[in-house]
Amino acid sequence: MEIIEKKQPTFYFIGVTTKQSSIMKVFPLWMRDLGREDVVIEGWDCKIHDEPEKYREAVAQIKFDPLSLGALVTTHKIDLLNAARDMFDYLDPYAEITGEISSISKRDGRLEGHAKDPITSGLSLDAIIGEDYFGRTGGEVLSFGAGGSAIATFLHLANKQDKADRPDVFTFVNRSQGRLDHAQEMISKLDTDIRVNYIQNSDPAVNNQIMAKLPPKSIVINATGMGKDTPGSPVTWDGLFPQDGIAWEFNYRGELDFLHQARAQVDSRNVTVEDGWLYFIHGWTQVIAQVLHFDLTPALLEKLEQTAETVRSGS
Repeated sequence: MEIIEKKQPTFYFIGVTTKQSSIMKVFPLWMRDLGREDVVIEGWDCKIHDEPEKYREAVAQIKFDPLSLGALVTTHKIDLLNAARDMFDYLDPYAEITGEISSISKRDGRLEGHAKDPITSGLSLDAIIGEDYFGRTGGEVLSFGAGGSAIATFLHLANKQDKADRPDVFTFVNRSQGRLDHAQEMISKLDTDIRVNYIQNSDPAVNNQIMAKLPPKSIVINATGMGKDTPGSPVTWDGLFPQDGIAWEFNYRGELDFLHQARAQVDSRNVTVEDGWLYFIHGWTQVIAQVLHFDLTPALLEKLEQTAETVRSGS
């Protein structure tokens, strides 16, 4: 396992198609904002469900090279931790609960793994729905996908103190049974009053039927990676989104079929459509703050968000 000695501080992005991400343009601008223009970003692409050794190589590079500062992990959050858990000196409570990490950092000689998604998805969702949403609307949550981001969203809602901020029902639909089993095992350890459904299905037409049964004002999430990492959408163009509901696409780049399907029903069914840009901003800033060890104040977050928007509007 070869460790490359970096010549300047390096932040890694462990993903699938990292060169296509807006972060490659945003990161240098953010480093300028932070006065850390010496730090560069480098993509580390792995295949979906790659060989364990590939994940261990990435973790070893960060662990043993002094100028490899840390990483943000997408897509591979569970697989990476499964492959390299023994290489970490510390895992935060969310990482222990979810069995995944989205942040790799170093502090005082220790290699640390954090699961930031419950924080980042929560910040994003709160910005979309506001307070008392479920108490006001009676809506449910349907998540296509039962991976880390979906579980993180559930955790955020389950931890809400006010009953009006928690849905009565949260449904996971996933193509493979394994992710559903993982989600059920984790959620079974929690004390929550949310009724959780676990449905194994890969047929978009059946997903249409599941979505059609939702009450008005429900939230439908695409947390599958379809439309970005893999082609397609979890539903078909015939699928009806909840009347007056919210469609939240976790991705912000790619074909984004789900996003376009939802936008086609903005007028006919009064659907509010959100893409993954807010998630992108919160996800990246949380991890960068962890890796570079700075306090992400509201004022600083606003400044970084404004900087990122210049890249988005110009692309």
